[in-house]
Formats: sequence, C-alpha cells, structure tokens
Amino acid sequence: MERIVLAYSGGLDTSVAIPWLSETYGAEVIAVTMDLGQGENLDFARERALSTGAVGAHVIDVREEFACDYILPALQAGAIYEDRYPLATALGRPLIAKKLVEIAHREGARAIAHGCTGKGNDQVRLDVSARALDPTMKVYAPARVWGMTRSDEIEYARARNIAVPVTKASPYSTDENLWGRSIECGVLEDPWVEPPEDAFSLTRSGAACPDGPAYIEIAFQSGVPTEVNGVAMPLTELIHSVATIAGVHGVGRIDMVENRLVGIKSREVYEAPAAVVLHAAHRELESLVTARDLIRLKRELGVKYADLVYNGLWFTPMRQAIDAFVATMQAQVTGEVRLRLFKGECRAAGRRSPFALYDHSLATYEKGDRFDHTAAEGFIKLWGLPVETVARQAGRLQAAARVAATDAAGGSVVVDLAAPGYSRPSVVSDWVGL
Repeated sequence: MERIVLAYSGGLDTSVAIPWLSETYGAEVIAVTMDLGQGENLDFARERALSTGAVGAHVIDVREEFACDYILPALQAGAIYEDRYPLATALGRPLIAKKLVEIAHREGARAIAHGCTGKGNDQVRLDVSARALDPTMKVYAPARVWGMTRSDEIEYARARNIAVPVTKASPYSTDENLWGRSIECGVLEDPWVEPPEDAFSLTRSGAACPDGPAYIEIAFQSGVPTEVNGVAMPLTELIHSVATIAGVHGVGRIDMVENRLVGIKSREVYEAPAAVVLHAAHRELESLVTARDLIRLKRELGVKYADLVYNGLWFTPMRQAIDAFVATMQAQVTGEVRLRLFKGECRAAGRRSPFALYDHSLATYEKGDRFDHTAAEGFIKLWGLPVETVARQAGRLQAAARVAATDAAGGSVVVDLAAPGYSRPSVVSDWVGL
C-alpha cells in the first residue's frame, strides 16, 4: 500500500486531507506537524491526526534549524522581496519540504502532500523544493484538485465522523512563524481599505504605543546577531526578544501590493517586527564596514536572493553561490548598532565596529583633520577630464552641423565664432574648404 507523508497543521483543510488521500489513492497517511515558532501549543496535533485516520504522526521542533539555516542566511544576504516583505512564510516552506522528504525516506513513503491551493505561492515552493531534494518523490495537493468549498469540507468531515477543528472565528487567513506573520482575505482584499486593528496581533497601533521612544542595541559577531541591549542569547531567543520589544512600539507592520509568482497582483499585509529591526541593524553595520562597490554588488544580489526564496528556488546552485559570496563579507560585520523605535518607526541612531571604514581624522572638519586638501584640485581635473573632452567635441559637432545645414539650404555660410570648441580657420584654404 502506498504511503503519503502529509504536512499537517491540525486545521480543517489538512484534517480533511487525511481521509481524502486515503480514499482517493488507497494510501496510508503519516502526518507531520512542525514548530517553526508560530507560538502555538502543538501537542494536540498528534492525537488529532491519529483520530482522523493517520497511521502515524510526528511533531517536530525545527525552530533552531529555521533560525540558523534559513533566516540567518536571508538576513545576511539582505533578502527583502520588493523592498518590503522579509519572506517569513516563504523561508519556512523549503524547510517544511526538507523535513517531509526526510520523514518520507524514513517511513518508506514515495509521496508527500500539503494543503496548499492552486492560487498561491506556497504550492510552488513546496513542490519545487521537494523535487529538488528527491526528483522521484510524488507530491499531492488535495486542496488544489478536490474542488470543495469550506462548507463542503465540513460536511465531508462530518459524514466520516471526523471532529471538525474548532477555532476562533476570524475573517482572515494567517500564517505565522518565528520571522513574522502574514494576514490575508476579508477586507484586506480591497487595497483601498486600511487594515483594521483586529488584523494585527504582534504589533501595537501607533495610538497604543508608548509616548516616548525606546532604544535597542543589537550586537553582531561576524554577521550573526548575538546580543540585545548587552545580553547575549541564542538566535531563536534573540529573534523573539527583538520581536517583543519592537512590537510594543508598533514596528514591523507592512502593507503592500505584491507581485505573486503565479502572475497576479495581491494586496498583502504582514507583521515582522524582528525582521524589520534586524534587517535595519545588519544593513547599517554593513554600510559602516564594507567598501562602496562591494556593498552595491551585494545589495543587487540581495534582490536576486529574495526572488529565489519567494519563487521557491531555495535548493538551487544560484542560492548556494550567493550564500558563498555573502559569507566572504560577514567576518567584518562585527560591532553594535543602536536603533530608535517610536510609534512604528525604526531608524538607526548609532553604529560602531572595530572594522569600521569610517576614519574620523579623514571625515572631520575640526582640529585633527588629516585629509589632504591640496590633492583635491588635481583629482577634480582628472575626474572631470572625460566630461570636459566630450564638451569640446560637442562644440565642434554643433559648428559642423550649422555649416552643413546652411550649405543644404543654398544660403551663405554663417559660422558662430562663439560656439564651444570652434577654432577659427588659420589660412585662406581653410575658409575655402568650408
């Protein structure tokens, strides 16, 4: 009998998927629930999956792996999709696919399944990631093919004596992990409507934020955030701590019209307090310690990296190559950044590093200035030489164009002696030649 390993959230869609997969494919279903830091107690998942018909159920904690092997490389690469979205959901999908494939191998299964619909990006991320890890693995997506509405799913479950999961009624569809939260559906589908306060759970509104700013100091060691306000902590704990502080001050709300991989524009709302703060801190420190040409190239690659993550291409040589490039820059990304948080705003207030390329004695206008001002005139002359040469040539071309236009009209030759770059003919033959 075929075995299928299902990514199981415990909600209605994946609970219905267990009997549907069993009946449709005559398969045994093994449920896998993963803790990526979504802040839920997942102890219920194993019992619910088994009671729904699964022959096996796994609940695994992948928070540390998610933080170190997925969030951190994306942070160091500066991966932010379309300048706004720090890719919380997108970064979790390749890890989910990886664990599904690993457990499938362990359980002797040749297929995995997930609850994604045919309209979103996650189906692509999971399908492509799974096939990159094992091209022979079959991937099933029941919600993509069964054609059931939510009401249909409820009736399907009740007809099979499956308890319908009871959850707090919400008009939104959400996904949350350690790096952030996505909110969709309901009134959010109208890009003209401001997101209601009930859509948010990780961040306060501006009116509810403290009336004074907070300052947070993030320390980095070789590109890895290691301390918050002088307190060292593991990466997962640090992300949670930053998210809590930033959320209190309303930092991390994102409202954007996003270009989905499947070809449509979608209004998306996110909460990512830790991601917004840590990206800002890493970017500020990097700007202090990295040469201009290198940092510009790296930021171009950051856009490419974000596209790869968003488009489900995590397990590719391109992503690995960018990781290798970014890694060469991280040793000097060591130091501290101080950020000011105030009613939704996050901005840098200070930065320092033992590897800073900023040299006060060169930058200052006060006593101690060691900049060689006498070198400026020669530098400007050489720097502007190409511009000056082009200007001279443009003057000659303008004069020649006037002569040609006059000849074509059969009129007398009129030469603008003041034209830039014009040289007066030195002998009679030069005039005749005109």
